[in-house]
Amino acid sequence: MKLGLFGTNCSYGLIMSHAPSSFEITWEHTKEIAQRADRLGFDVLVPVARWKGFGGSTNFNGNCFETYTWAAGVAEATERIAVAATSHLPTMHPIVAAKQATTVDRISGGRFALNMVMGWVPPEMEMFGSEQREHDERYAYGQEWLDFVNRLWTEQGTFGIHSKYFDAELLEAYPKPHQGPRPALINAGNSPSGIEFSARNVDFNFASLDTLENIKGYTTKLKAKAREEYQREIHAMTYGLVVCRDTEEEAKRAFQQVVDEGDWGAAGNVIKIAGSGASQSFDHAVKEMQERFIAGWGGYPIVGTPEQVTEELGKLNAAGMEGMIFGLIDFNEELKYFGEKVMPLLKQAGLRH
Repeated sequence: MKLGLFGTNCSYGLIMSHAPSSFEITWEHTKEIAQRADRLGFDVLVPVARWKGFGGSTNFNGNCFETYTWAAGVAEATERIAVAATSHLPTMHPIVAAKQATTVDRISGGRFALNMVMGWVPPEMEMFGSEQREHDERYAYGQEWLDFVNRLWTEQGTFGIHSKYFDAELLEAYPKPHQGPRPALINAGNSPSGIEFSARNVDFNFASLDTLENIKGYTTKLKAKAREEYQREIHAMTYGLVVCRDTEEEAKRAFQQVVDEGDWGAAGNVIKIAGSGASQSFDHAVKEMQERFIAGWGGYPIVGTPEQVTEELGKLNAAGMEGMIFGLIDFNEELKYFGEKVMPLLKQAGLRH
């Protein structure tokens, strides 16, 4: 089962909370986290792409390293771990994205991955002077964007592009990526349009679902679509917050502290932007949704002892999830503990080699 860290380039990582943590957005700190994850055998580092914070008392994720340049630095500072850039496609021209991705792939010796996001936060799109496209149109644009980039990565000589969103002649791009024919591709689309895009194009689809039953249904559907309609394989992964302590009581207490000291304003802003229609009213359903965003960006929470964390990861794997990228309350400190206590158990369980 693949393991990765998520959000080590953005303030507060995956927790919208004032819970105590040594995590900070400095180059030295993010590099130290990356190098520790590399030494522990983690598989991938996936950053969050953010151009504007979500307000609230933390301005959640407002302090954020740009992800292509972050990936280049992390690639040079590490040896084995894969390093992703997360790219909002409407903010990055395909020619620039293809060249930057190739450069990081060359720096890393073939360890680069591109996480493609269609752009879902209107205030960020407005910063770039453009309007937010309708949901399905965003994926139509994304398909043309990726077709453009793929041709730049693979074709020799010059060529032209003439499509709905792009019109260009005499195109070329050298060098080509270290990985042939292209870097690994990631997408977190879970809507019908997102599943279609992922099944057709990417290597890894990230999804967050609330129950193991729903996860199994989702992964079965995703993989079947890729095989039957596009004759290709796709891997499913999930994300969330991992809180691991010596006792279950300690783990639950640490998780609850994140919620108790949560930035409810930022969580409410995220939910409204995501289109849930939720207001500031704290009925049970809205509060539960906000709690999931406060403690893990809406992802799948795993809370417990090393044995319980191992068991839960095993259940996810059995349901079809081939990996998990996750946040920690205190990345650097808790990575040490995870490496000492959880990694050996994962190997014993046959989930890691």
